[in-house]
Parts: sequence; C-alpha cells; structure tokens
Amino acid sequence: MSKIDFAEAEVGIHSINQFALTVPDLAVSQTFINAFGLDARRVGDELEVRARGAEHVWAKILPGPTKRLAYVSLGCWAADFEKLREQVAAVGGVPADPHPAGPAGGFWFRDPDGNLVQVVVADKTQPDAKSTMGDMNIPANVRGAPARSAAAKVHPTRLSHMALFSTDVTRSLDFYIRALGLRLADRSGDIIAFTYGRHGSDHHLLAFARSRAGGLHHPSWDMPSIEDIGRANTQLRAAGFDRHWGPGRHVLGSNYFNYCRDPFGQWWEASCHIDYIEKDGAWTIANFADEDALFLWGPDVPGDFLTNPEA
Repeated sequence: MSKIDFAEAEVGIHSINQFALTVPDLAVSQTFINAFGLDARRVGDELEVRARGAEHVWAKILPGPTKRLAYVSLGCWAADFEKLREQVAAVGGVPADPHPAGPAGGFWFRDPDGNLVQVVVADKTQPDAKSTMGDMNIPANVRGAPARSAAAKVHPTRLSHMALFSTDVTRSLDFYIRALGLRLADRSGDIIAFTYGRHGSDHHLLAFARSRAGGLHHPSWDMPSIEDIGRANTQLRAAGFDRHWGPGRHVLGSNYFNYCRDPFGQWWEASCHIDYIEKDGAWTIANFADEDALFLWGPDVPGDFLTNPEA
C-alpha cells in the first residue's frame, strides 16, 4: 500500500450543504424516503428531505423523466469563498448557471464528469468530533431488546457523505483536491477513493466510484448505532423495499452499513461509527487491494451494486 500525493489547495470547503435528485414519481420517492426514517415533505412540485426534528434541508427530490443527480451544494466559510472560486477556475471548473431549485447565492460550475456543483457560504454540517455510538453493554438481569412489535421507528441524524460516479477516479481526486481543498483519506486503485474535509470531517465527505458516466452512487446517512442500522433494514423491508446490501462493515472508513435500493435504482446508505479525521489531525493514507475495497464482513456484494443507472 502506497501513499499517493496531490497538490494541496490553499483553502477548502467544510461540508455538504445539500444535494438534489430527479425521479419520475415523487409520491413513490416520498414513501421510500419516509420508510428510510427521513422526513420527506411535499412543497409544491418537489420534496424537501430533512432529518427528524431538524429544519436543515439536506436534499431536494425533483420531478424528471429518470433518476439523475441534479446538483451538489457544498458549504464553505465566508473567508474562503473568493479563493475557492479562484481555485475552481484555475483547475478547469466550467462555470454554469445556477440550478433553479438550488440554494441562493454562491457560484456554480461543472466538474470533469459534468456534475453540477455549487459552492456557497453556509453553516458547517460535518461534526467537530467523532460521533459516539449507542451503548450496547446491557447489564445482567436487564432485558436488552424491546419486543419487535413495540420497537420504535429509527431515524438518521444527518447526511454523512455522498459517493459520486466518476469516469476517471484519479482525475476526480486531482480536481476536487486542488479546486475545493478536499484531502485524500484512502483509495482502492482506480476503483474507488474517499476524500475528507480539512476542517474536521468524517472519513468520507465525497467519494468517487468508477463508472462510464457521472452521477450519484449513494447518499449516506448517519445513524446512532448498529442497532439502528439493523432496524432500518427491517423497517424498510416491512414497507416493501427489499433490495439491500448489509448489514455489514466497511474497511475504508470502518463504518457499519446497510444499503437499500429505491424503486428508481438509487442506493441509500444507513451508516454509523465512521472513522473521523480531526482538523490538522494526522491520518495515514492507504491504497487498499481490490478485495478490501468494499467490505470487511457482511453479505456478498450485489452484482449491480456499482452499476450506474445514470450512464
């Protein structure tokens, strides 16, 4: 395993602010997202997706003929905004018109795979420390699990990261590191790579998976514990959504996971206890063998897991 160096940018983004997808049926999407444990609210001709009990709009689901990534909005500090605009222009980001459904302000561009990206001054949504996991140490003489019939619905707490499809993973790394100040966490050759934010970030902020076209492989949503991930699997199956990969545990990022595929071919990940890289923290980059690229334990990877329905 070898370290791979990319040129360091002067400033960098701190978080994912929002993303948007188009789908051919908003009602079906709303049913799936609510079964996942998120709060999908109909507002005019779109859905706004929030975590339970919070008002931040993590995603918008828009009407369209197929499932497709509409945009990704990335947050930065006000002091870094103009320098980020300069960095994006210097490495070949193509200026683009704002998406009409996107957050106001900021600047918009196309990345090397044609994905529409916004940089906007926004609050930091990445945590400032590693999330703790719910205590599973049940003492003696205490019943550890609730009755299945009485188990409460589980809910993600926030968006953790996104994985984008890329026609050239190394090229995407070079662009996002030099343009947006992300840093390489780990990779597996030219199959998949993971970047994090320099201001304190989960191991993944944006990941890149090889494909014939750009697009969204999955959004990942943070859950409080492994217990919540298992119960998310069960509540989705009970709602009729039975295309899953997991539960399992990744090698790159170390997070526990369960993926569910929605009716339009979009994978959604429930994740917990992902590695965390502190601001200015030491992290050793690794280039893992193919056999380690996707999981440590869990069910076999579905044959269509890395198929890009947007290609």
